[in-house]
Amino acid sequence: MTTNTVNLHRVLRTSPEKIYKAFLDPDAMARWLPPNGFTGKVHHLEPTVGGTYRMSFTNFTTSHGHTFGGTYLELQPYERIRYSCTFDDPNLPGDMQTTVTLKQVFCGTELTIVQEGIPAVIPTEACYMGWQESLVHLAQLVEPDIKD
Repeated sequence: MTTNTVNLHRVLRTSPEKIYKAFLDPDAMARWLPPNGFTGKVHHLEPTVGGTYRMSFTNFTTSHGHTFGGTYLELQPYERIRYSCTFDDPNLPGDMQTTVTLKQVFCGTELTIVQEGIPAVIPTEACYMGWQESLVHLAQLVEPDIKD
């Protein structure tokens, strides 16, 4: 089975702690992870090694969606997150793995994401576009330093 891989890199003006939290908090994930034109819902999230998550993206225009989920394989607080992901749709077969690496730098946090095992039916450029949109949403969530 042919699969694709995407590699993303950003520097965000925030701490590794805030980005780490955004990847593991269900309300945060529902807000930033869906790409433009989609809503997101987290059905279950257990952010521990061996814990599972389940969520869905729904196209706002057509109401069609995809449900997916997986297992947290590695959690190094504020440094690294690795998780698996499988779609419920049999037309999107395989098991993807995403590795998120966080590194504090002088102006914020260097964020590196590698997603492997993307089903070949999903065009790589569409995956890049979706991640780029999601990362804009992530920056909008984590970069503001709003006090209570």
